[in-house]
Amino acid sequence: MGDDSEWMKLPVDQKCEHKVWKARLNGYEEALKLFQRISDERSPEWGKYLGLIKKFVTESNAVAQLKGLEAALVFIENAHVSLYQPLKLEMHRNENLTPKLNKIRLFGSKIVTLKPVVKILSKQFESREKAVREEAKLLAVEIYKWIRDALRPPLQGINSVQLKELEEEWVKLPSSPPKQTRFLRSQQDLKAKFEQHQAQGGDQSDGETVATVDPYELLEAVEILSKLPKDFYDKIEAKKWQERKEALEAVEVLTKNLKLESGEYGDLVRALKKVIGKDANVMLVSLAAKCLAGLATGLRKKFGTYAGLVVSTILEKFKEKKPQVVQALQEAIDAIFLTTTLQNLSEDILAVMDNKNPSIKQQASLFLARSFRHCIQATLPKSVLKPFCAALIKQVNDSAPEVRDAAFEALGTAMKVVGEKAVNPFLADLDKLKLDRIKESADKVELPGGKKGAGGGGAEKKPAAKAPPAEAPPKSSGPPKKSQHAAASKVTVHLKHQRPLLYYRDATCLVEYVLSFQAEACEDLAAGVLPASCLQQLDSANWKERLASMEEFQRAVETMDKTAMPCQALVRMLAKKPGFKETNFQVMQLKLHVVALIAQRGQFSKTSASVVLDGLVDKVGDVKCGGNAKEGMTAIGEACSLPWTAEQVMSMAFAQKNPKNQAETLNWLANAMKEFGFAGINVKAFISNVKTALGATNPGVRTAAITLLGVMYLYMGAPLRMFFEDEKPALLAQIDTEFEKMKGQSPPAPSKSTKKAAAEEEADDGEEQDEDGGGGGQDIMDLLPRTDISDKITDDLVSKISDKNWKIRKEGLDEAAAIISEAKFITANIGELPLALKGRLSDSNKILVQQTLTILQQLATAMGPGLKQHVKSLGMPIITVLGDSKTNVRTAAMTTLQAWVEQTGMKDWLEGDDLSEELKRENPFQRQELLGWLAEKLPTLRTAPGDLMLCIPQLYACLEDRNGDVRKKAQDALPMFMMHLGYDKMNKATGKLKPTSKDPVVAMLEKARAVMPAKPAAPAKAGGGKGSSETSRAPSAAKKPAGKTLKDDEDKSGPIFTLIPNAKEQRIKEEKQLKILKWNFMTPRDEYVEQLKTQMSTCFAKWLQDELFHFDFQRQVKAIGVMIDRLESESEATIGCLDLILKWFTLRFFDTNTTVLMKVLEYLKLLFAMLNRENYHFTEYEANSFVPYLILKVGESKDVVRKDVRAILTMLCKVYPASKVFTFLMEGTKSKNSKQRAECLEELGCLIEGYGMNVCQPTPTKSLKEIAVHIGDRDTSVRNAALNTVVSVYNTCGEQVYKLIGNLSEKDMSMLEERIKRSAKKASAPPPKQVASERTRREQPTNPNATFLRKPFVFSPSSQARQNAHHSEPSHPFIPKEFQLDLDMIETDQSGVCELPDLVQHELDELDEPINLPEPKLRAVSPHFDELHNSTASTINFVISQVASGDINTSIQALAQIDEVLRQEDKAEVMSGHIDQFLIATLMQLRLIYSTHMADDRLDKREIIKLYCCIIGNLLSLFAMEVLAREASVGVLKDLLHGLFTLMLDGRMEDIEDGQQVVRSVNMLVIRILEKSDQTNIISALLVLLQDSLITTAGSPLFSGAVIKCLWRLIRFLPENINSLNLDRILLDVHNFMKVFPKEKLKQLNSDMPHRTLKTLLHTLCRLTGVKIMDHLSMIENRNESELEAHLRRTFKHSAHLSGGKNDRGNEKGGLRTDDRLSKAKVSDILTEIFKKIGSKENTKEGLTELYEYKQKYSDADLEPFLKNTSQFFQSYVERGLRIIESEREGKARIQSSISQIHANSLSASFIKLCHSIDSGLSSNYEEVKPAVYYERLKILRQRQGLENTARQRPAISSLLTSKPSVASSTDMLHSKLSQLKESREHYQQEHNTHSHSPTQTHTRSALPATNLDDLKKRLERIKNNRQ
Repeated sequence: MGDDSEWMKLPVDQKCEHKVWKARLNGYEEALKLFQRISDERSPEWGKYLGLIKKFVTESNAVAQLKGLEAALVFIENAHVSLYQPLKLEMHRNENLTPKLNKIRLFGSKIVTLKPVVKILSKQFESREKAVREEAKLLAVEIYKWIRDALRPPLQGINSVQLKELEEEWVKLPSSPPKQTRFLRSQQDLKAKFEQHQAQGGDQSDGETVATVDPYELLEAVEILSKLPKDFYDKIEAKKWQERKEALEAVEVLTKNLKLESGEYGDLVRALKKVIGKDANVMLVSLAAKCLAGLATGLRKKFGTYAGLVVSTILEKFKEKKPQVVQALQEAIDAIFLTTTLQNLSEDILAVMDNKNPSIKQQASLFLARSFRHCIQATLPKSVLKPFCAALIKQVNDSAPEVRDAAFEALGTAMKVVGEKAVNPFLADLDKLKLDRIKESADKVELPGGKKGAGGGGAEKKPAAKAPPAEAPPKSSGPPKKSQHAAASKVTVHLKHQRPLLYYRDATCLVEYVLSFQAEACEDLAAGVLPASCLQQLDSANWKERLASMEEFQRAVETMDKTAMPCQALVRMLAKKPGFKETNFQVMQLKLHVVALIAQRGQFSKTSASVVLDGLVDKVGDVKCGGNAKEGMTAIGEACSLPWTAEQVMSMAFAQKNPKNQAETLNWLANAMKEFGFAGINVKAFISNVKTALGATNPGVRTAAITLLGVMYLYMGAPLRMFFEDEKPALLAQIDTEFEKMKGQSPPAPSKSTKKAAAEEEADDGEEQDEDGGGGGQDIMDLLPRTDISDKITDDLVSKISDKNWKIRKEGLDEAAAIISEAKFITANIGELPLALKGRLSDSNKILVQQTLTILQQLATAMGPGLKQHVKSLGMPIITVLGDSKTNVRTAAMTTLQAWVEQTGMKDWLEGDDLSEELKRENPFQRQELLGWLAEKLPTLRTAPGDLMLCIPQLYACLEDRNGDVRKKAQDALPMFMMHLGYDKMNKATGKLKPTSKDPVVAMLEKARAVMPAKPAAPAKAGGGKGSSETSRAPSAAKKPAGKTLKDDEDKSGPIFTLIPNAKEQRIKEEKQLKILKWNFMTPRDEYVEQLKTQMSTCFAKWLQDELFHFDFQRQVKAIGVMIDRLESESEATIGCLDLILKWFTLRFFDTNTTVLMKVLEYLKLLFAMLNRENYHFTEYEANSFVPYLILKVGESKDVVRKDVRAILTMLCKVYPASKVFTFLMEGTKSKNSKQRAECLEELGCLIEGYGMNVCQPTPTKSLKEIAVHIGDRDTSVRNAALNTVVSVYNTCGEQVYKLIGNLSEKDMSMLEERIKRSAKKASAPPPKQVASERTRREQPTNPNATFLRKPFVFSPSSQARQNAHHSEPSHPFIPKEFQLDLDMIETDQSGVCELPDLVQHELDELDEPINLPEPKLRAVSPHFDELHNSTASTINFVISQVASGDINTSIQALAQIDEVLRQEDKAEVMSGHIDQFLIATLMQLRLIYSTHMADDRLDKREIIKLYCCIIGNLLSLFAMEVLAREASVGVLKDLLHGLFTLMLDGRMEDIEDGQQVVRSVNMLVIRILEKSDQTNIISALLVLLQDSLITTAGSPLFSGAVIKCLWRLIRFLPENINSLNLDRILLDVHNFMKVFPKEKLKQLNSDMPHRTLKTLLHTLCRLTGVKIMDHLSMIENRNESELEAHLRRTFKHSAHLSGGKNDRGNEKGGLRTDDRLSKAKVSDILTEIFKKIGSKENTKEGLTELYEYKQKYSDADLEPFLKNTSQFFQSYVERGLRIIESEREGKARIQSSISQIHANSLSASFIKLCHSIDSGLSSNYEEVKPAVYYERLKILRQRQGLENTARQRPAISSLLTSKPSVASSTDMLHSKLSQLKESREHYQQEHNTHSHSPTQTHTRSALPATNLDDLKKRLERIKNNRQ
């Protein structure tokens, strides 16, 4: 009861968490009562229990859980939904399939989000539990009811049987959609309706349809950029089309994924664009188009940014006529259209509509037709439709029928989509015939999804149903009717090959069409409407009769019905001889007047106009007839539109030479522009004619041209002058005078218009007045002819602008400015220039920044409205420049900004979150300039996008800025923001502010409310200036807020991390130098958080950083989710920011929110898995900042957290040495938290089990003593963990554990002994685990290849045996059965031919280096022959074994089989894991050919050549596949190259036919090997091969020259491959090389090429990696004694001196000085120790040797301070001793030189000639042999006989052979097998010899590879001869 009284006093919420279940039960009961009492659903009381509700539900005690569930139900019923939404999500994650099924069944797909359910559904079908699979099936059926076929794509990966079952179930489902039967609170109205229907019988349908689900939304996005072939961008540029095809096919496979992860696809799209645009191979063009289509389909809207890059190229490529190319291009451009809008593509489409190629025009029109089908009225506004209609109308009159048909189809589709009423104003120039054709096309159009167009076909069918045309007046009704019918019947004959008569719905249309083909039919048609006498007298010789005829003609036209008037027939009668060459002015005047009447009264078409215009223009300059001619032209202008008439008239006038006609035409046009307005005038069409007129000799023509320019100036303004700037100064002055007269005048209102468009416009509510009336400023700018300068923006220019040298950058900017200036007006397509200019806006040279701003101003003027599309990419960086510290730069930036806004308007600047991101920058200059600009611009706008709301948090931050100017500007801008957003919205936004900030901001809002300006009124429609364009933009801007959320998501689709080179290294350096706080704390303080924010701001996306540091934990969880999604796509950048990411996670370890913590741990598991895949090595800096805090969480109370932390610690050991993790865990055992101590001890036990005793640091004894202390801990779990850990040690090292743990108390010792007895394990420790062995080898590689294991090494007893053998401690020569040769099987296989085992059968599986075995064969291989062939692996082993056969035919057959596998990409993967085995077999065959076959005169040499060809062909196929090529290990590559070089240098090949061809093929193969192999392995192999070739006295200089040449080739490509190299491994090989060949010895070689090669390699590595290379010396045991480290330091010192002129010189020097100071004490200690040795009798010689080596390593070392206080005798003694050592070492080097010289001179002439191609540059300068050489030889002989003390001497050359670092060569791999083979032979054949080779002998042989190689050759020959 005492306990009860304690918890009874606690508050309710604490009772609910109490560890006593009764307390919790009582707490739940009280909470239930409390929840029932709370009336306000938003009461703060709910918040107290929000985190506890989940515990109510998951209560472990059954009694308490019932009450907890009851309380949770009341909570959910009464609290507001926003309070328990997170709880809902958390519980939703953990529920099983059945509740999901019920939810979907009850609530439907609208309420239940199906995507996460579908995502996990396919995995449930793979469950082992049948119940789970059945439940998944039921769930799939239920989901299918709601979303139908959208479920199919996500489930395509499940088992085919299960899929078939599902299909059967789906077929049974009813076709009617299911209904929602349970409703949310917000759906009460739907609930009532549902209940009403149920009451009425439940059969009535409420008409609602289930929302269709897009399958795309249910798919998981696939990241493909990282999966691109590494050489893709090289191959796509290759000269061979096969290589380009291979690259494209790789991309095509990736783009077949239905949903792609967003990323930076710019480079890939540009590469594909280049193939489409420039590749001559049409097959590749098709492939590239398919890839683009796949990208567009997979990315959808995210591809929109790249659409503009490729559309113009695709449209241009439609000139190809091959169907497969056209189809691929159509699919690509259709897919791209769906990612963007028609408005964005309009410029590119319109540009090709005037192309000369009919195929391009046709396909462009067809593309428009297909695009229109996907549009609706809202997405196809008149502003977009108008230019397309204008271009299509031109194509309607094209000479090519396919172009006309495509144009009709496009116009018909547009009419179907937006309606006839919307399209008709643009079709005013078309005659009735063409209009009907368009309407017919519209009727045929079927919109996707059965949508009905706005126009459809209903309205269009009405004209056909009308009564026939009205008859002619009664006066001439009789005869004309007959004539007309006669004419029609007569004409029918000529329509045989045209369209059927039914096509023509109107007699007039039929006549018009016929007359355009049949001129002689005019007379018959005219006779039907004109009196006979009129027609007879038209061509009379008497002018009076002609005059009477014309008067009668005029009367007939005036009384004729409009619909019955055959205009074309009438004008052709007028044009009939004498036509417009009429000599009588009276007749001519009347004729011209009749033309005007016909044009005014009839349906006058452009065809009719073409008949008379030439005559009108010819008479326009006539004094008497000119007025009538102008009247006729004006009438035609009304009938056919002024733009078209003006274009025709101008071209005809200037085709003549009559200056009077030209002048009057210009005057007529000037007047017509005032009457009709400027709308639609094509300035481009006649600007050249105006220029011609200005250059005319006749002053009247010049004056008329200037007058016309004056009228045009009224409409176009100042830009017009730019076209005439190159005219003569006098003429330009006249033009300027005319312009001055017009300044200030406004264009008159139009008094005339095109009559066909007038009726439509009247009914259109004046929607088009701004466009067709006076013409707004924007429209006029669109009319200007613009130049496409994208061709001039070359790659060279872009690279110039981005050059490192500022002078070259300036030169590039000058060139760009000149290009823009020369073009005057340009299109929006400016290639890669925006990206280049953007980079210059952040240039360190402020002069170049200002020059760039000037170019951007120039660009604004030249580009005009097209500038809009560059606002985001190039405009926003201008705002960034406003933050510059220099006033003149800020002023220039503001001027540029204003110039851009003049052209683009404000809408594009305010949309999206770019502006708010700029305001976030804490730069006072930028903030005050930007806020001032907004305060100026916002009041002028009638409406602003809703995205302006995104700037409010930053505006509020500026109100509290430390800078007074920023605060003032923010206060000034506040009313302007409020004007557009409203007080309520802005006041609501203050809710997110801190309480201290909220009150002052609210007060400022109240003040701003009082002075808030009113929105400007809408400008009058008559005004055609910039205001109207702003007005026209307003409606679309007002609609924008609805799409805000989507826009936000799109903006967040960019990279979340920015990879800044060397940023991490800089942070490490700053922390070491204590410039920043070291990340070491007990609890994080504010200064650490602020420091982390500052560091993250440079490389984290701004929005992500805000989310990560947001006070709302849900935002943090969401941010981590984004990081998880981007982990794979941004792996490189993640590694670059790894230290900052881990630091942020350490902050989260101190939070108490479990949701965030679990998300953090989820991310960390994925992160370490990625780091392991990338072979990344954790740095000490990262480990110290993260691991101690991770270990804190290992003591977490929640099991799930502890489990995840332990999993992360396990993964950590893959990227960070386990021995160092051990140290951190040891620190963790000192914690006060008993759980943490226990878990750390358990982890220590796991590490010891996995990695052995070597993991214990600093020493096993010290570590175990500390661990044993915990056996006496008070806490039981800690005691047990400590005992388990010590038992693990006992299992590893046996009884020795008692010595290691030291003295324990009697009680502790008895517990330990008891635990050991109970452990039931033997003292002989089981080997380490699979992963552990791999880790150990990574940390302490005992084998050069140990670091490069690609496949996990599965432990087996045999592998342990091999490990033991490898450590040279074998206790017995026994080999497990699996690794012995099955001699019985081999004998059976060879039909008893020979007792010897068959070398080519089974043993090649075991030739790999034991530790490096890629994949153990134990699983597949059986000792029985029948089972051997049961698996693929065994079959491959068998075939590979035949490759090394002594029989040439057998080997060729085996090679042919392997070649067949390698040539098929889908089968080649089976070779994976067998590559080393195959290469060793091939190498053995090469050696057999070299030593045996080539020496055998009986063999046909053609057979040898054939075998060589097979081998080389196989190797070329193998190394063509990079995946397989990279599996070749170092040792195998080394021996393979040795064999190939030997073959190339084989002089016998010259004597064989085709021998030279073989050598050339080998040369090509070597290049392929260098390119495709693992770059680390190939460099290591070449270094070891070079070392061997220089050591071997019989080696050829040409051989080492070939090796050197290969190394130089690899060095050349180091910049491309540096990131894939394992520098630790390469530097270890260089160290081993320098150990064998020190600097002085290298210089003594005959050639200096090895020395130069090594220096170049190291210099290149230093240059590419910088100081970071010093961190890669970890594999070198004694770094301080390594000559390599000294060389690297000298390299850095030299490079530091070279960089003296740079800005950071001081920093670098400072860093070096620091290093010098740090190492000064160390240097002093070393030299003091050396001089002590010299001073002692015993160690004098050793001391002198060390001093000599020290001086060699540090040539600039100063010995003066150590010698100045000694005697002269001692100084002389030291100098003499150093000279003696130097002469001794020179003698050694010269011996090597002489040996090389002897062998070099013995080469044959043919041999040298053959190898001359390998390296013609190698030369040897041989020195004269001095007496010291003989002295050295004598000394070596004395050493061999034991007469010389060699303890302190450098080993001789012979000893170097035995002591050189071992490399896992294929020879070494073969050794153990072959030695066993020989023992077997001797055992079976020589019974008297029972003594096998001892392990010591074996070891000696393995240490002598040169001797062993000869022995191996002899054995092989002997075995082969016996078999034959």
